[in-house]
Amino acid sequence: MKKTIPHFFNKKRKTAFLLFLGFFISIQINAQIGGTHTYDFLNLINSARVASLGGDVIAINDNDLNLTYHNPALLNPEMNHDMVLNYVNYFTDINYGYAAFASNIKDKGIFSGGIEYINYGNFIAADEKGIVTGEFKAAEYAINLIYSRAIDSTFRVGVNVKPVISTLEKYTSLGIVADFGVTYQKPQSLFTAAFVVKNLGTQLKGYTSEHESMPFNIQLGISQKLKHAPLRFSVTLDHLEKWDLTYEKPNENDDSLDPLGSEDDSKSGIDKFADQFMRHVIIGLEFSPVDNFFVRAGYNYRRRQEMLIDTKTSMVGFSWGFGVKISKFHLSYGRATYHLAGASDHFSVSTNLDSFRKKL
Repeated sequence: MKKTIPHFFNKKRKTAFLLFLGFFISIQINAQIGGTHTYDFLNLINSARVASLGGDVIAINDNDLNLTYHNPALLNPEMNHDMVLNYVNYFTDINYGYAAFASNIKDKGIFSGGIEYINYGNFIAADEKGIVTGEFKAAEYAINLIYSRAIDSTFRVGVNVKPVISTLEKYTSLGIVADFGVTYQKPQSLFTAAFVVKNLGTQLKGYTSEHESMPFNIQLGISQKLKHAPLRFSVTLDHLEKWDLTYEKPNENDDSLDPLGSEDDSKSGIDKFADQFMRHVIIGLEFSPVDNFFVRAGYNYRRRQEMLIDTKTSMVGFSWGFGVKISKFHLSYGRATYHLAGASDHFSVSTNLDSFRKKL
């Protein structure tokens, strides 16, 4: 269809790392979200499991290689020789995906390499008079180079370095960004907490002479698996670098610029606080009624508030899915409802290559 961090962290290195991190955070702390950055495809959800749990999960530590995309500190030696493949059937014939492989190198740590892509399809090219002159394509790619190592029995750190290339018609951009993650796990209580800073970086080459900002994000998350029930809850606090995520009119004096109107200003102070707080919250629930079968559901409050139509709220902001292990493969499906126009379908397959070698 045509369309128009590791054991060698001594005190000095820790201090340097924190100063480096703080420097970039201070640069981007006032950044806005919602289509105002380049490389926004980095925020798309590849994993069917993550999509079904509300759209972002950073604190589930159960050896799922797909989750390291969201928090590099979740990468651990148990994922040695794991491989994942993801495909997403998105809107208007847009499709994207992610593939990754992990390998544990003795005395060095666990590494993972992956590649993600998004293909926007074919576009009709026309001049300023509307005369069709041909076609063009648009696509973006990012390499994921993930490293993780344990600090002690409870803390683990990780980094994901992501070179990016974006090609939109005749314009090309190159960039590099990085994610930094820390996890705290208490195995005996089945509890995990995580902190992640995402997409710190810059454009090395802009589409034009101007350089654009990155889709910066700070997240905090927890997960709790129940000891005597097959349930796991997860909560992710998203975009902590900016408190107010509500929409603002570009020009309050010109209603013609915003035919849908701005959000309701008649709310009380408590209601506004609750609304702004909930826009940071993503909730997920995973239920396993039998071994090797999982049912998942999630709720994304901000997505619902931004995309629903008041007269037909439907299931906007909700997501669901399931996973099953068949022989050596884990298969997952996830569906996230964005608005009445449709939903995204996510498909994931994972396996461990060592399981095949043992049979040889």
